[in-house]
Amino acid sequence: MRIVSGELRGRRFDPPESFEARPTTDFAKENIFNVLCNIIDFEDVKVLDLFSGSGSISYEFASRGCKDITCVEKNRLHHRFIVKTAEHFGISDVMRILNGDALKFIASTNEKYDIVFADPPYAMKEVDELPDLVMSRGIVREGGVFILEHSVAGRFNKYEKFWQTRAYGKVNFTFFKA
Repeated sequence: MRIVSGELRGRRFDPPESFEARPTTDFAKENIFNVLCNIIDFEDVKVLDLFSGSGSISYEFASRGCKDITCVEKNRLHHRFIVKTAEHFGISDVMRILNGDALKFIASTNEKYDIVFADPPYAMKEVDELPDLVMSRGIVREGGVFILEHSVAGRFNKYEKFWQTRAYGKVNFTFFKA
């Protein structure tokens, strides 16, 4: 795996083979960040990365200049990998890396974010509830964006704050605006 753009462009990181996460492909990351480049200034946003997996999305935000990134990853092995990789890349000062359940974090936080990114397991039973859960908690600032990565089977265009869906191969990203 590699970072596709920004200051850390081309830097590689290799999760252990025992990793259970499904990483976002470089192709999908490059395209989703091209969309984001047109709507945000990375240096001025506060980001929440839920179900962080390998930390790939957070590294991309940090590489582009984000100074305030919170990662939430439940799996201890994955959490430790994100911590070590952030230290190796010299970006641990801009990342708050939490070992915990993303759904519990959403329910308990009072912080507000400009971008909330969620890449839950595709088979997670609460996937269809995530847009309403995130948006109703008010954790996305006014004018901010919630991005849900999901399988092609997911349909979220009927949700109140739906903005757009982008498909890249078997990966879909649905955007919701606050």
